[in-house]
Amino acid sequence: MNRSSISILPLVMIVIGVVLLLGAAVWYLTGGGLFNLTATPETAVVTEDTYADIPRVSVQDAKAAFDSSSGVFVDVRDVQSYQQSHIQGAISIPLNELPGRTDELNPSDWIITYCT
Repeated sequence: MNRSSISILPLVMIVIGVVLLLGAAVWYLTGGGLFNLTATPETAVVTEDTYADIPRVSVQDAKAAFDSSSGVFVDVRDVQSYQQSHIQGAISIPLNELPGRTDELNPSDWIITYCT
C-alpha cells in the first residue's frame, strides 16, 4: 500500500459509518425500528372530544351511585390491572373487548365505566 491509500482509508470508513447511521435513523423513524410506535386499541390516546355525546360522571355522583347500588361499574382496564385492584362489585370488561361484550350489560342500568 502506498501512503495516499492509507490516508484515505479513515475518511472512507467515517463516510460509510455516517451513511449507515443515517440509514438506521430513517429506518427507525419510518416504523421499521425495534418498536412499532403505531397505536393499538390498548394504547390509543382518547381525547376528551372523542366521546362528547357520552356524559361524564363526577366522582361525587359515582360515589353516590356506588353507595346506593344504583350504578353498574365496569372496569375497562386489562385483566391483570383488574385483578390487582378494582371497585368492589365492578365487572371486568377490558376496553378492547367491550364492543363484543355489551350484551353482558343491561342498557337500562346506569353503566359507569372507569379505567383508573
